[in-house]
Amino acid sequence: MSAAGRERPDLPLPAAPAAAEALVGFKSHLRPTVVPGDAAYLVSRRGVTALGGSGAEVLVPLLDGTRTAGAVRREAARILGAEDAEAALLSLADAGLIRSTTPAAEAEAEAYWDLAGLDGGVAAAGLARAAVAVEALPGLDPEPVARACRESGIAVVADPGAADLVLVLCEDYLSPGLAAVDARQRACGRPWLPVKVCGTDPWVGPFFRPGSGPCWHCLAVRLRGHRHSEVPVRRALGLEGPVPRPAAGLAAGTALAVNLAVLEAAKWLAGLRRPEQAHIRTFDTLSLSTAGHPVARLPQCAACGDPGLVARRAGAPFVPVSRPKAAATGGGDRALTPAQMLRTYGHLVDPVTGVVKEIRQAPGAPEFVHAYTSGHNLAMESASFAGLSSGLRALSGGKGRTAEEARTSALCEAVERYSGTRHGDEPVVRDSLRGLGGAAVHPNDCQLYSARQFAEREEWNARHSRFHHVPAPFDETRPTDWTPVWSLTGGVRRLLPTSMLYFGRATDVAADPAAGEPWADSNGNAAGSSPEDALVQGFLELVERDAVALWWYNRTRQPGVDLGSFEDEWVERTRHGLRRMNREVWALDLTSDLGIPVIAALSRRTDKPAEDVLFGFGAHFDPRVALCRALSELGQLLPAVGAARGDGGGYRITDPEPLSWWRGATIANQPYLAADPMAQTRTPGHWTVAAGADLLDDVRMITELVRSKGLDLLVLDQSRPDLGLPVTKVVVPGLRHFWARYGPGRLFDVPVGLGRLAEPTPYDQLNPVPLFV
Repeated sequence: MSAAGRERPDLPLPAAPAAAEALVGFKSHLRPTVVPGDAAYLVSRRGVTALGGSGAEVLVPLLDGTRTAGAVRREAARILGAEDAEAALLSLADAGLIRSTTPAAEAEAEAYWDLAGLDGGVAAAGLARAAVAVEALPGLDPEPVARACRESGIAVVADPGAADLVLVLCEDYLSPGLAAVDARQRACGRPWLPVKVCGTDPWVGPFFRPGSGPCWHCLAVRLRGHRHSEVPVRRALGLEGPVPRPAAGLAAGTALAVNLAVLEAAKWLAGLRRPEQAHIRTFDTLSLSTAGHPVARLPQCAACGDPGLVARRAGAPFVPVSRPKAAATGGGDRALTPAQMLRTYGHLVDPVTGVVKEIRQAPGAPEFVHAYTSGHNLAMESASFAGLSSGLRALSGGKGRTAEEARTSALCEAVERYSGTRHGDEPVVRDSLRGLGGAAVHPNDCQLYSARQFAEREEWNARHSRFHHVPAPFDETRPTDWTPVWSLTGGVRRLLPTSMLYFGRATDVAADPAAGEPWADSNGNAAGSSPEDALVQGFLELVERDAVALWWYNRTRQPGVDLGSFEDEWVERTRHGLRRMNREVWALDLTSDLGIPVIAALSRRTDKPAEDVLFGFGAHFDPRVALCRALSELGQLLPAVGAARGDGGGYRITDPEPLSWWRGATIANQPYLAADPMAQTRTPGHWTVAAGADLLDDVRMITELVRSKGLDLLVLDQSRPDLGLPVTKVVVPGLRHFWARYGPGRLFDVPVGLGRLAEPTPYDQLNPVPLFV
């Protein structure tokens, strides 16, 4: 007997036919029809299956659910013979078309469970034996859900201890009461299902199963990450939980949400198990669309995991290993290609449960620029509307030569900022600088503010943006939180203030500038395809910003770079695109005494009085990669000025510092922006490419370079176990930030050592315009 048709092919196959004393028939979702001389047809809501051969015509009428398996065999054997009858019956069973049945079973319910891939009779019986408890958080009525359960044949009990499943109704998945619910259910090992039945977008799930999978706290961490815009309101109202939303919805939508929740509970109780049950299922009642959002378990979860995991990993020695570089990595020297990175870590992007809410093309970006944004920049988060809306770097973002590179870059930057945010489980030692002795690094060695900046901090802070604010002098006797970092140059553990290593906004634990606590910035933070990759990229950022500071604040004239000599199609396409926007573009060589190529790309408008001067920077062992990084970073700024008009309006941001620059800076009044006409123009052959084929070689080369300069290479592993994407914070005390920090050292000494200046620039003659990117 042969079968053909459109019946779903992935139905589970039961074993042999039912025992001789049980009744046997077609599954309830199938309606058999015999067409004599043609075939037997089994019709269901999933399609039609055709059974060919004489055996089908004989067996189909017998499998009406009124005979035992033995009776079917005997009657069929009279016509087909015992051997052929047995073979035909086994064939139907193996195809998942028949099963044992009972006359009292509810046919529609059995058919539903059959279509779900279960044994309809077994599933219906299991559901009939099951019980649920319905628990509603304050302000919600449990009765509609309880009534819908009873109407679907699910018993409702008042005592959760007697229930197989607890349905928990809430207005928000971050409602404070859910923490207590989670604790109770984990204590007794009972599964529970959160449900949001109100609003235009009901939520159902996931099924929390104590001892298996994530808990509510794992989910809450991810949900809070998408609520940054609520911070000003929460703080103003003193709210512990989320900001309440006004009621919205129709009775029909609420009824739909209630029944969706009950349907999910019924499937669970009937025995259906699918990966999607570990997701939040959202239903948009306006568009009638559904979506699933996976919920990941956090291995470091304080409630269901190992809360000391992050501290142990971050506090361990950083031991780099061999990591061969992949080909075609675009951004240069990575262990994985951009495509591999997106395949491996793309699941971290989700509007509900992802670390990254979305990755989308930057608004206003011209067609030749690949720039993407990936949510709020946690390194610069603000508790005010101005900070949320106006910042030049208010969003995390990425750029690259291709859209794939840019998307990968945006994903990595968002994860980098998330991982570098203080979550409360970081390794911390509380003591004073003096109490810790030589293991502690004085924050002044990294911040590099001058004594004059500390003395004039109130006046300075009143005139500059918060990114250039100078804290009070660090109190060496005041107890402070310190976090260990690993010295690759010394092979020892050092300590730095926690507040300058982690952004303190996620737990509302921020540095206190008034008390002299240093605050964290993103300089040296990097995500990569491996820890070694992240370390190299973080170090290159330090090299880049150090070189930029030496040039910018001393306003030295630097050699130009011949863009055409790189013979790069993408570079030429970028130049052509800028020309179409009435923009001139050029580049400068900023390479410092460290010898690693650093390039600045600059562009200005040529069709209006305000030149809207933009710049981007890049550092890499390969000058070609450094140039591409500089040009793509410049491209990220184009949306902010792309619609600027001759009357001074049309800019996409409101930051006063960049606006003042764009409206007033010109090559004529800022001559250091132009190439030094007396210096030899750089071509790719000017630099020696020093990078090897293995990232471990690069790490060793970097370590020796830093050691040769009398500096210390410090690294902190900020990777989060639940993400898997390696993130590091690299610190080299003494290298300059490109923000305005005027302490003694390289800012004054290196330009003289390189022959750019005959003597150090006096403090009052430093560039009065702090770099604002």
